[in-house]
Amino acid sequence: MDNFGTQYHLDYDILYKKEPENTTSYSNVQLGEITSANAFNPLKINVFYKDFNTAIILDNRLAEIFKIDFNTTKPYKSVSLISTGNDNTLWLFNQNTQQLEVYDYKINKTRATTLPVQSTVLDLKSNFNFCWLLTENYLYKYNYFGSLTQKIKNEGFTAIEEDNGNLVLKKENSLYFLQKNTEQFLEIKIPNLLINQFLLTNETLYICQEKTLSKFQLKIK
Repeated sequence: MDNFGTQYHLDYDILYKKEPENTTSYSNVQLGEITSANAFNPLKINVFYKDFNTAIILDNRLAEIFKIDFNTTKPYKSVSLISTGNDNTLWLFNQNTQQLEVYDYKINKTRATTLPVQSTVLDLKSNFNFCWLLTENYLYKYNYFGSLTQKIKNEGFTAIEEDNGNLVLKKENSLYFLQKNTEQFLEIKIPNLLINQFLLTNETLYICQEKTLSKFQLKIK
């Protein structure tokens, strides 16, 4: 769900955008299955194909406006995760260097690079100014210049979602809330649901089970 209430979902190699009055879709036969899609900026939606080391930027009508083939970048980038950045940038994790980069795809230039991480990367989320990188050992928060601003030991979390600097993290079949600029994880009291996927947007928590989408309003102080 984006900030305007539009719903997006993936079905193998197809990205669907569902609005009250219209449903549109995007697929690329040559690139096949979509690894991830991010609509944080609905005017520049990024779609990532890990198997082909390629990202596509779509406009709000799901029309292609830019293709990024990381196989042709110099130096070569082996990308495992991407997320939305500011302007014409993406946050991306380069497996070759084990570093997070702020990459400007319009001019093919890396604007910022973090220090290498020393453990397996699990998840990556961002907004225009900050990025959160979850590894097996730590949760890292970086600013737009690639500087580390927060580092918290990971006590079993495997996935994260972000909204306005606040995080929701998954541990086994439970969810925990981490308020912006704090280090205290608070368990979210929800019904006993099988959490296949989850999303946080506009202080609303969405939990996707196999055929059901549940919606909860968080009370963030």
